[in-house]
Amino acid sequence: MAWRNHSAITEFMLTGLSDDPQTEALLFVLFLGIYLLTMTENLMMLLVIRADCHLHTPMYFFLSNLSFLDLCFSSVTVPKLLKDLLSEKKTISVQGCLTQVFFVFITAGTEAFLLSMMAYDRYAAVCHPLLYGQIMSNELCLKLVLLSWGLASLSSVVIVLLAINLDFCETQTIHHYTCELPSLFPLSCSDIAISVDILICSILLHGLGTFLPIFFSYARIVSTILSMSSTTGRSKAFNTCSSHLIAVVLFFGSGLVRYLMPTSGSSLDLLSSLQYSAVTPMLNPLIYSLKNQEVKAAAKRTLGRYLHYLG
Repeated sequence: MAWRNHSAITEFMLTGLSDDPQTEALLFVLFLGIYLLTMTENLMMLLVIRADCHLHTPMYFFLSNLSFLDLCFSSVTVPKLLKDLLSEKKTISVQGCLTQVFFVFITAGTEAFLLSMMAYDRYAAVCHPLLYGQIMSNELCLKLVLLSWGLASLSSVVIVLLAINLDFCETQTIHHYTCELPSLFPLSCSDIAISVDILICSILLHGLGTFLPIFFSYARIVSTILSMSSTTGRSKAFNTCSSHLIAVVLFFGSGLVRYLMPTSGSSLDLLSSLQYSAVTPMLNPLIYSLKNQEVKAAAKRTLGRYLHYLG
């Protein structure tokens, strides 16, 4: 019954990033490079964390899950974008569009929860270093990751139900390069007021539910760092948190701009979507590895063992 609303339209047209063939060719090379770099970096991060026993700690357990999510998140939209950049006609079926909406929400939603859990991990490490092992037990870490996936899945189901119940009549052009719920609302010929309100409430609850724990965790972390008498201690504590803060700002900043600002089909819509779905998954491994001596050392040890094995 849910699919009956879409019987008049079987597919959507996507405007993409450009209608100029030369520009599209350049963009294809750019985003192919970004996607390959994203895959390589995150797979390397997963391999290094798994292979090196020195990284079998709660922080790196969360980081390995973040790398896995970035692999999934980037793969939801970028391969389709690459295909469309080489295609004269950019289309996506209604079922494919709703599937993309679901997986964008579940991966992005889980990543938001995971970043919140990682903030709590940093709070425990900086504010309660002597009790860190007891607070962040392996069992708790696993439960937090499973909780992240569960809550994001529930939110995604609610979002997709909103999309399934929309009526699409004549207009079938999505002024975007991918399917996102804010871009589908203008195409609907049904009353979307309630759906928009539910989406905004869902995003606000999701956003506040994940951002507030980050805010309060870092409020305590900053207070603890400022009370330290040792400059070295302050610097070490700040370095353990700065990478996570950068990742939070990049992800939440672009995501909230996309879903809380009115959809206009402007460059800002495209740039904010590209930021959180393509660029941030590529930057996260760099952010966490370039400033992290433990990851660098582990990567060298893993590479050394691999070369020794080949030799």
